[in-house]
Amino acid sequence: MKQTIKQEIIVLLFSVMLFLFMYAVFYAYSSIQDKARDDGEKYLIGVSQANLLEPWRIVMNEEIKKEAEKYKDLKLIFTDAAQSSQKQIEDIQKLQEYGIDLLIVSMNNSKELTPIVEEVYKKIPVIVLDRAVEGYGYTLFIGQDNESIGKQTGQMILDLLGEKGGEIIEIQGLKGSPPVETRSQGVMNKLRENPRIQIVDRVIADWNRDKAEDKLSNILNQYDSVDLIFAQSDAMALGAYKAAQKLGKENIKFLGVDGLSEENGGLDLVEKGILEGTFICPTGGKEAVQYAIKILNGEKFVPKKIILRNHKITSENISEYKSNKYNLQIPRTNKDRILLGFAQVGAESGWREANTRSIQSAALAEGIDLEMRFCDNKVENQIQAVKSFIEQGVDVIAFPPIIETGWEEILQEAKKKGIPIILSDRKMNIDDETLWTTYLGSDFIEEGRRAGRWLIQQTGNDKEQVNIVEIQGTIGSNPSIERKKGFEEIIREHPKFKIIKSRSGDFTFEQGKMIMKEFLEETKGNIDVVYSHNDDMALGAIEAIEEYGLNPGKDILIISIDGTKAALQALSIGKLNCVVECNPLLGPQLMHVIKDLMDGQEVPKQIMPPEDVFTSENVKRVLENREY
Repeated sequence: MKQTIKQEIIVLLFSVMLFLFMYAVFYAYSSIQDKARDDGEKYLIGVSQANLLEPWRIVMNEEIKKEAEKYKDLKLIFTDAAQSSQKQIEDIQKLQEYGIDLLIVSMNNSKELTPIVEEVYKKIPVIVLDRAVEGYGYTLFIGQDNESIGKQTGQMILDLLGEKGGEIIEIQGLKGSPPVETRSQGVMNKLRENPRIQIVDRVIADWNRDKAEDKLSNILNQYDSVDLIFAQSDAMALGAYKAAQKLGKENIKFLGVDGLSEENGGLDLVEKGILEGTFICPTGGKEAVQYAIKILNGEKFVPKKIILRNHKITSENISEYKSNKYNLQIPRTNKDRILLGFAQVGAESGWREANTRSIQSAALAEGIDLEMRFCDNKVENQIQAVKSFIEQGVDVIAFPPIIETGWEEILQEAKKKGIPIILSDRKMNIDDETLWTTYLGSDFIEEGRRAGRWLIQQTGNDKEQVNIVEIQGTIGSNPSIERKKGFEEIIREHPKFKIIKSRSGDFTFEQGKMIMKEFLEETKGNIDVVYSHNDDMALGAIEAIEEYGLNPGKDILIISIDGTKAALQALSIGKLNCVVECNPLLGPQLMHVIKDLMDGQEVPKQIMPPEDVFTSENVKRVLENREY
């Protein structure tokens, strides 16, 4: 009996101790929450940084802090993953426990971090900096055009070494990281123009100055003559310079990337003559906070992707840049009204008609005078339209280039007249990127990837080969080139998917129908999938399939890009299977960019709107209120 009472007392004491412990844990957690969000603070933002070993990332954090100071109701919590993906995953989980309203993340490794970022995105907004998530599981991406940085660096190497050429060493950051691979490929693509230039060695220095110095100290004496060293960060370039100085290698030229302004940053090194040049690579920290506030306040027209503009800095323009006189943008205007000249492709599709209406209504709403000319899908007409706008002296010119190439001469004329060029909906392929100011439109490569991912997910293992026919858009046009590239990039990993035929339907219903008839006759109907670069051609293909006696959407799967109401209606009744959205409603964002330009602000290099993927499962929620 006494033993039973003793046991009950022990159990009671244990229960009390457990209660006190749980209360302490709850109180401690509550204290953390209270500490995380002080009184009067409306928003709590978590910042997950990949590491603080790189000077560039330290500057990113400082820019975030400085911009956040402008908002009294905003608080930040920072974490440092110290180059560990596992730690960064744990950091993000802790930030969620603190009750953050929005996450800003700069990832250590995109592939490893994508799942946790997508998980967070289902609950709160996520802004990704520098390295993109694989897929579309985020609110906004802000980054750089690393391929362009590589191409510009390659051009600078060509200019510095001349026809004689020479030997160069490349110093890379973290092995396998997307910026490293893309910048390096951009350099290589450019250097092929001069076979006398040879890359004699590549060094991995993990963005670290000391590691670059140590590795270059070990290898420089192996080469009789190194003419130039290109480092993918200014810090590594400085390390290489120090190694060369120690070894008495006085005649080597050095290039870097980052363009930071502090002591021993890229601008300082160019000014001292240590670097021949650098490329300012914005961190996006300031922009991340600005857009975070817009997102949290529920503002419309927040883009999906923003690519910031890089600036080439050499001894020739460093003084102008440091004195804030160097600017690629157009000086602010004092005119009461802004005159916009817009050279529209034509009216070849429902998408284009919606795009035209969006621009016209937005210009009217914003008080911008619009002169729009339709070019009937002819390059010569579009060049003439741009030329007439230049002669007219409009304030800004915008247009979707019908094809990617052949624009240098007319854009040079616009630049001489001080008229900024905005590329709307389509990009160009020209080396001199100072000839245009910004691109506003879709990520066509990602659209192609999304079409490919859907196909991979939906097609089972019942066939040894899946026969795909592709109806391309206008040959040489940016959407056609990049939608093809993105789609092929995905299906390339799965050998059973074969594009057996591919032809241009010129983005029109009639051509799409005609091309599909040809495909059916040539293959005797042995087609599993149609991949169409736009809705109008897909709708034409549907008619051709029905006339052939097959059921579109059942006998043949059909994937399209655009998201017009007509295509979504076909999707809702099973004649289309997947529609990747390409947002034509660019008018409001275009007018916003124009006003910023005319006010003397620097605008991003590329601005891409949010877009969706529609299937039979989600089409009904958007079909009723579709604007186009």
